Amino acid sequence: MNVFLWVLQALLAAVFGLAGIMHATRSKEGLRPMAPWVEDFTLTRIRLIGAAELLGALGLILPAVTGIAPILTPLAATGLAITMLAAAATHARRGEPAAIAVNVVLLALAAVIAWGRFGPYAL
Repeated sequence: MNVFLWVLQALLAAVFGLAGIMHATRSKEGLRPMAPWVEDFTLTRIRLIGAAELLGALGLILPAVTGIAPILTPLAATGLAITMLAAAATHARRGEPAAIAVNVVLLALAAVIAWGRFGPYAL
């Protein structure tokens, strides 16, 4: 199970890391074709979302690998799950069911990591 959690952590870190870099660095116009939800947010808020995603990705890996404050790993997973709840609410308001499905999958994966790392497979 520990190996499974590590694989999930690496997968989610890659997904959220790439999304975070994209949201933190691209213009609204550059994001619009692949992320139409940016219409509802200011560029500052989009950048903050990107920073949260990037920090969450780092939090899934770095504390566990370094052994420094490993409690941050399940906290990062919990924060990313909450981020996906907010994202799903945004997509529901916008009538984007395909995006909600992606949010639910990412939320479930983050919740599994949080459960495992808070509980029986804590680092």
